[in-house]
Amino acid sequence: MSSPSPCPCFSSWSSHQRYRVGYALSAKKDQSFIQNSLINEAKQRGIDLIKIDPTKPLTQQGPFDCVIHKLYGPDWNNQLRQLSLHHPNVVVIDPPESIERLHSRISMLDVVTSLKIPPQGNQKFGVPNQRVSLDESENLMDSIEKVGLKFPLIAKPVPADGTAMSHEMSLVFNENGLKKLKTPIVMQEFVNHGGVIFKVYVVGEHVRCVKRRSLLDISEEKLNSLAADEGSLWFSQVSNLVAKNNEVGGCSELEKAVIARNKGKGWCCSEVDELVEKAEMPPLEFVMELAKGLREAMGLRLFNFDLIRDSRDGNRYFVIDINYFPGYAKMPDYESVLVDFFCDLVEEKRRKVERELGVKENRCGEIEEKNHLCE
Repeated sequence: MSSPSPCPCFSSWSSHQRYRVGYALSAKKDQSFIQNSLINEAKQRGIDLIKIDPTKPLTQQGPFDCVIHKLYGPDWNNQLRQLSLHHPNVVVIDPPESIERLHSRISMLDVVTSLKIPPQGNQKFGVPNQRVSLDESENLMDSIEKVGLKFPLIAKPVPADGTAMSHEMSLVFNENGLKKLKTPIVMQEFVNHGGVIFKVYVVGEHVRCVKRRSLLDISEEKLNSLAADEGSLWFSQVSNLVAKNNEVGGCSELEKAVIARNKGKGWCCSEVDELVEKAEMPPLEFVMELAKGLREAMGLRLFNFDLIRDSRDGNRYFVIDINYFPGYAKMPDYESVLVDFFCDLVEEKRRKVERELGVKENRCGEIEEKNHLCE
């Protein structure tokens, strides 16, 4: 097997020219994302990944052609502003102000409801009905009845900043479960989606869609048969449903609990895996257009979104979550996708430099022409 070729745009640069990508990540993110396989593939294609020390001034490190980051706070944001001010040709992925909208579940999905993309067959998309409650004195039952929300509900914290607390959620079956919630809270109507979630990874113009296990459907019959004290189930991230053991067909504790509530249908753990295996992927054109629309509307290039398909209508999809700079290492062949993206940035920067040089040459030509006319 031949080794990967360098980025094609390097052919117009010096043969010794290399592209330097600085990365600023938390220790946990660094460990999962910056793997040897990614470093080596990048090196083979003329790209060096350089670790940034966030405790030192960013303008004193480098030089960088591009900076990717997942750090937050006023100090870091100011460092990025200073970098862009003093080194405008450095590409920053992504702007902090664009990332911040994803840190709140109040505003996160607004971009989906306002999205306009070309029609893709019979596919429709939207977001589940939801209600945000910020007032501690608010009666949550009255609140959901006003907007017509129906059980079951997914209760989520308002912050979506990647902290452990922001991932703590609950599946609420009835009023008794509702009473256990504390505000501020986002209550999202649970949509039966066949126990399968589609995780769509966006890396610039590169898009990958994968299937994952999710919460099983809950029939109205089962919902009505639940005892009053079975008000809710707590969990941390739907993505954590995947069993952490190595047993074939192993299930997480939450899956076992939901299976127990669906035991009338005869669910078992191995059948949960079969649901995912048999699930049909969403049409590629639809996924690509949705990803493109979100990328352009949010001004972000590194994100993923969770997509579910309504069990009652196979052409209706819901975006239920959007995450910045997700766990790309879980994406198949993530190394080549990320390095392809870095190469796209190389080409983007090369074109920008050439445009700037062309503008300067035109200005110089105009000045020379004026001087000649004045002689």
